[in-house]
Amino acid sequence: MSATLSASTLLAVPLAPLVGAVVAGLFGTKFGGNHIGRRVTHSLTILGVLVSFIISAMTLKSVVSDGAHFNATIYEWMMVGGLRMEVGFLVDGLTAMMMCVVTFVSLMVHIYTIGYMEEDEGYNRFFAYISLFTFSMLMLVMSNNMLQLFFGWEAVGLVSYLLIGFWYNRPTAIFANMKAFLVNRVGDFGFILGIGLIAAYAGTLNYGEAFAKADALAKITFPGTEWMLITVICICLFIGAMGKSAQFPLHVWLPDSMEGPTPISALIHAATMVTAGIFMVARMSPLFELSDTALSFILVIGAITALFMGFLGVIQNDIKRVVAYSTLSQLGYMTVALGASAYSVAVFHLMTHAFFKALLFLGAGSVIIGMHHNQDMRWMGNVRKYMPITWITSLVGSLALIGTPFFSGFYSKDSIIEAVHESHLWGSGFAYFAVLASVFVTALYSFRMYFMVFHGKERFDQNPDAHHDDHGHGHDDHHEPHESPWVVWVPLVALAIPSVVIGFMTIGPMLYGDFFKGAIFVDAGKHEAMKELAEAFHGPVAMAIHGLTAAPFWLALSGVVVAWYLYLINPAVPAAIKRAFGPIYTLLENKYYMDWFNENVIARATRALGTGLWKGGDQGIIDGGIVNGSWKLVGRIAGAVRWLQSGYIYHYAFSMLIGIFILMSYFVWFKR
Repeated sequence: MSATLSASTLLAVPLAPLVGAVVAGLFGTKFGGNHIGRRVTHSLTILGVLVSFIISAMTLKSVVSDGAHFNATIYEWMMVGGLRMEVGFLVDGLTAMMMCVVTFVSLMVHIYTIGYMEEDEGYNRFFAYISLFTFSMLMLVMSNNMLQLFFGWEAVGLVSYLLIGFWYNRPTAIFANMKAFLVNRVGDFGFILGIGLIAAYAGTLNYGEAFAKADALAKITFPGTEWMLITVICICLFIGAMGKSAQFPLHVWLPDSMEGPTPISALIHAATMVTAGIFMVARMSPLFELSDTALSFILVIGAITALFMGFLGVIQNDIKRVVAYSTLSQLGYMTVALGASAYSVAVFHLMTHAFFKALLFLGAGSVIIGMHHNQDMRWMGNVRKYMPITWITSLVGSLALIGTPFFSGFYSKDSIIEAVHESHLWGSGFAYFAVLASVFVTALYSFRMYFMVFHGKERFDQNPDAHHDDHGHGHDDHHEPHESPWVVWVPLVALAIPSVVIGFMTIGPMLYGDFFKGAIFVDAGKHEAMKELAEAFHGPVAMAIHGLTAAPFWLALSGVVVAWYLYLINPAVPAAIKRAFGPIYTLLENKYYMDWFNENVIARATRALGTGLWKGGDQGIIDGGIVNGSWKLVGRIAGAVRWLQSGYIYHYAFSMLIGIFILMSYFVWFKR
């Protein structure tokens, strides 16, 4: 443990946002009597996150420059046999990077919220929620044991439920937050099974102690099967990641989470919650490296998510939903990298994606404000004329998203594509095709959104639904758009800068240096993807120049050109394509019928099972058989015994004689 990192200082990182959340929640809402106003509420919560960010940045500097490290128990809750339940921190390169990303993006979202939620009655409540969300994510990424990891995991799920359903008077918001909560419970069931198996066979919940026993776990078969225990553990853990990081088929909750206010969409989709699964698998790399079966499973699931969720983004008209499906696709990229044993590349893309995806979401929110809370791209057009700052920053985010050379997204996306290409695991061929094809799809839907919103004819005066908005109250959509206030556009500029430069600055140390040394483990003898990438890397400039001649760049450029032609030059073509490919469009419009299947098959089957267990098990067996049956049996026995207890002496004397006769007969006939 390095002397440069103290437990008390690290403890302030998650506690500062928690204090802000508690004060805002208790004294700034109806629950606590509204004792503090809006200015005090947002000042306290922003100060808490700012303190957290400053300490996180200082911690990252110590880790990078001084090699600082921290791994210790902060508080021991209890001992169960030999199993320790504790709160502890593990700070290394992976944790320090995540701390900075979470706190910086959260800080930008807090500042942005001042302008975005200005007219909302739940202003103080929203600030309390997002600060609590930040605390939960920090507890997750800083944990050194699986108990605390699970606490943070469930806490971000709980707060996301509150935030997605923030406007609780809207039925769609209530449906969306319940959907998110239930789908995540499915994933979390697998997650806790994986943790339980580690606790049962390794006898510990501490990361370091469990990883030290990884080789022993790899030699054990799962009882009653021929499966390797390590494979079962890893797949169970990844099922948890599938729910939290929205991988197919547990992805269905994430697009509907757009029912929450735009700032929380940015926070959920960029730096918290959905990245928790990616972080967890990277942290557990010493276990996942021992199971090629689990890695192949991860590879294929990520490839399906990257490609097929991207297709859905092409047909969306709601500006926020386009960005939401973009998040799904990019999470698929990260998952593919995990499956290829390129954990550092997955986390690298997590970091770059956090900046440009937060930028795109907040940019979309700025457009929504400027368009008087219209979210339908079909009724926008030429917004760049009225919102120049939002236009430029959104263009930067879009260029980063499609992997334009020299932008941050290029370095991480191209590294993922190359890592998959160099992988020899089962499923890597399909995964390589999927991530390569997704480059074109990503460019198509990204610049479809960009051209429909910022270029072309002005259509905002033709909106037939002039009273729909993101806040649930009406505005006149016939006014011209306007640039957002400074508290909205300053975070856009602050996020645009790392969206351009962070990949260039950090690819060397993060992927080919010692930044993740001791935090991420790769068996280079079995999985050579990172070794091959390191041999081909000659610096960020050379990589970007080479990228101009590579297939991903030309696929991205093709997607931009196609979007330009379809939505600016010849807007009649998309309608013709829709008519020509009606069944495919219907399939995409219905989101591959996943929602229909969940609601009409799984939900009904679950309800039928629950009804059967209730009526057959609870009412029939437990109530009817055990509870009611027991008192009925006792009553009948009591009735028979009561008949024998007549109270007459001659009845009892007769019974005694009969008993003596039976005993004498027994000894005479059976004991000869």
